[in-house]
Amino acid sequence: MEDDAPVIYGLEFQARALTAQTAETDAIRFLVGTQSLKFDNQIHIIDFDDENNIINKNVLLHRAGEIWHIGASPADKAVLTTCYNKTSDSRVVSCAAVWRMPSDWETGSNESPDDSAHNPQTLELLCHLDDGAHSNAACVLWEPMGDGKRVISLADNHALLWDLQESSTQATVSSSATLEGKGQLKFTSGKWSPHHNCSQLATANDTAIRGWDLRSMSQIYCIENAHGQLVRDLDFNPNRQYYLASCGDDCKVKFWDVRNVQEPVKTLEEHSHWVWSVRYNHSHDQLVLTASSDSRLILSNMVSISSEPFGHLVDDEELSEGEENHHEDNAPLWSLPIRPLTPPVRTVRGLDTAYRTPPGCNLTL
Repeated sequence: MEDDAPVIYGLEFQARALTAQTAETDAIRFLVGTQSLKFDNQIHIIDFDDENNIINKNVLLHRAGEIWHIGASPADKAVLTTCYNKTSDSRVVSCAAVWRMPSDWETGSNESPDDSAHNPQTLELLCHLDDGAHSNAACVLWEPMGDGKRVISLADNHALLWDLQESSTQATVSSSATLEGKGQLKFTSGKWSPHHNCSQLATANDTAIRGWDLRSMSQIYCIENAHGQLVRDLDFNPNRQYYLASCGDDCKVKFWDVRNVQEPVKTLEEHSHWVWSVRYNHSHDQLVLTASSDSRLILSNMVSISSEPFGHLVDDEELSEGEENHHEDNAPLWSLPIRPLTPPVRTVRGLDTAYRTPPGCNLTL
């Protein structure tokens, strides 16, 4: 099969939530959560076979409501969290919960795709992340390097640190922080730093980015007006402990050194509409992937602010004679349009095609 051949995966319902399953080390696996107001929602477990360039999938039911955020445990591949909307007393409530996949869900991989989709199993509810005082959960963040026992939920203007007990069947709030200021402030997204012994958190609210020390639940830095409009997503450089990437509705991607937040270190303006997400490559931190509602995915090579600013993705001795290996900073390595599938199939924006990265760049979100 040609290297450039795309892999297409269609979804029955609309979806906006995706995460990589990092606890699974034997497969390239992603979890996708759907949004349907009329039917039971689903968790699609997507395995990409890069040797044969094919996708294997399983489907589990998420009957609680439409999924707006999904997270996978870093320690147990069977455990995940979702933030979802449900209707209560004629109003919509945003909830968060911890779930476990059925122990025999992988047996569905032996079924035909049609049988797996038509006879899905149901997720097992382990516990709700609800202390009775704070609702409207925006996202749930797992401790990056932890044992799957600590999560943070962002609910309205509160950041709640939960301890999961009894095989994640019980959750108690160990500490919390409150976003204070004028108006009705609300967290929109966050990222748990993998550095400093996982003791720091970055959050976004409106156009601001704030850093928190989880040991004291106090604010340690604030970037006011980090973007001209709403900040959509954040990600820490996995190899440089003070570097943070952000994106927003001003169509920009910015890179910050949180030790000096007066100005961004770099700014990208490759997108023409809202930038919804930004992710560093876990192996090569000069590679940054962004997704936007301009229907494009862009992979940028940010060499000058990477952990190896004088290094290369390809060793010099591997280059043919006379061939040079250099990329200008900010210049995209590639940019791909997101093509919708033929109706009536409804697809996830940004997920209807699995794209191959350049050789040697195993991109993991």
